[in-house]
Amino acid sequence: MITRRNDWRTRAHPSYWAFLVHRLSGLALACFLPVHFWALGQALQGDAALDGFLRFTDQGLFKFAEWGLVVLLSLHMMGGVRLLIIDFGSASGLRKNWIAGAAGFAAAMGMAFALSLIG
Repeated sequence: MITRRNDWRTRAHPSYWAFLVHRLSGLALACFLPVHFWALGQALQGDAALDGFLRFTDQGLFKFAEWGLVVLLSLHMMGGVRLLIIDFGSASGLRKNWIAGAAGFAAAMGMAFALSLIG
């Protein structure tokens, strides 16, 4: 049996970091879902419960968390698009371009959302 040692040089490749960001953003979004469903469930408790929850979330920490959520969503979406392009297309030269495009798209969406919070 041939045993292969882990080649640590592969972890310096941009594709590895794109995979890691896609995986971690997906896990973070999956952790957010129960909190989101709980927040939506406040509407079932009545207007007063939902209004109280919405007043509570009008704090700066929640605004920052919303910004992080937008960035996570855009990173995860662009990482998924990158994977679809690689799987279904001839993307031999596009891999690094899609990684840069995904990071740029996520930064642009984060900035746009941050500007909408300020204005």
